[in-house]
Parts: sequence; structure tokens; C-alpha cells
Amino acid sequence: MALEVLTRDDLNIFKSELFAELNKLLADKKTKETREYLKTWEVMKAFNISKGTLQTMRANGLLPFTRIGKCIYFKYDDIKRVLDENRIQHHAVGQGKNRFSIRP
Repeated sequence: MALEVLTRDDLNIFKSELFAELNKLLADKKTKETREYLKTWEVMKAFNISKGTLQTMRANGLLPFTRIGKCIYFKYDDIKRVLDENRIQHHAVGQGKNRFSIRP
């Protein structure tokens, strides 16, 4: 029977490889966690909006939804599309039309 000796360097290398593998597995899991459909409360929590705001978006046809019984589901891709369509690229200072606009 052969005797094998492990040094601290061997253990450190093993630890680094183990952590790298675990991080890779966790990163893969996070990308797979995005479900195709989200419930009302999940959308409200994720975007910090009220139930009334979400209802208005549904009623105006801005955000499509699926109703099964009393539960309402929103497709993740539809939410992403609405966010992308309403994205504001750049606002020049003083060009806005609200009371917080800086006027020269």
C-alpha cells in the first residue's frame, strides 16, 4: 500500500478548483431560474409598483397577461419588451417639461 502525502499547497489548489466549480454551477442555476411566467406579486415586487399601477398597465393593453382562475400571470418576455420600449436613453438638462427642469 502506497502512502500519499497531501501538502497545504495541494489542499489550496483543490479548494480553488472546488470554489471555481461551485461558482460556475451557481451562475448556471441563476440564469435558469428566470421563469417564463411571473405572478402578480412577483412583478409588483421586482419593479416596485403597486397593484393599481399593474392593473392600469393591464387595462390599457400595455402589458399582456394570462388569467387562470383567479391567478394572473405575466410573461417575462412581455415585461422585458415593455421595459425596453419605454427606456429613455438620454435627457439633456433643462429640456424636460416638469417642475424640476433646470432653466438657464
